[in-house]
Amino acid sequence: MARKYSRKASAKVGRAMRKRKAGTLKSGKSGKTVKSRKQAIAIGLSEARKEGKKVPPKKKAAKKKTTKKKTAKKKSAKRTAKKKTSRKAKSRKTARKSRR
Repeated sequence: MARKYSRKASAKVGRAMRKRKAGTLKSGKSGKTVKSRKQAIAIGLSEARKEGKKVPPKKKAAKKKTTKKKTAKKKSAKRTAKKKTSRKAKSRKTARKSRR
């Protein structure tokens, strides 16, 4: 069976874990000291990815089934559809009145 991660990738993770234990591993933008084991692993894997080592792609976050934004859009779409039909009906009424 083929390896999921290359030996160099696992070495990167090991190096990150040792740095975390020593207290010298820093996170990317903020530069804060990393205390979480999972975060240290993630940093090691991302470094291996940047170097082109054999590492599976990142898992994407699962999408929620219903979101508030979608339901709000649906409601607003229904409202605008109602308004459009009522405007057409009003314009027909005014057109009939002007004909008489």
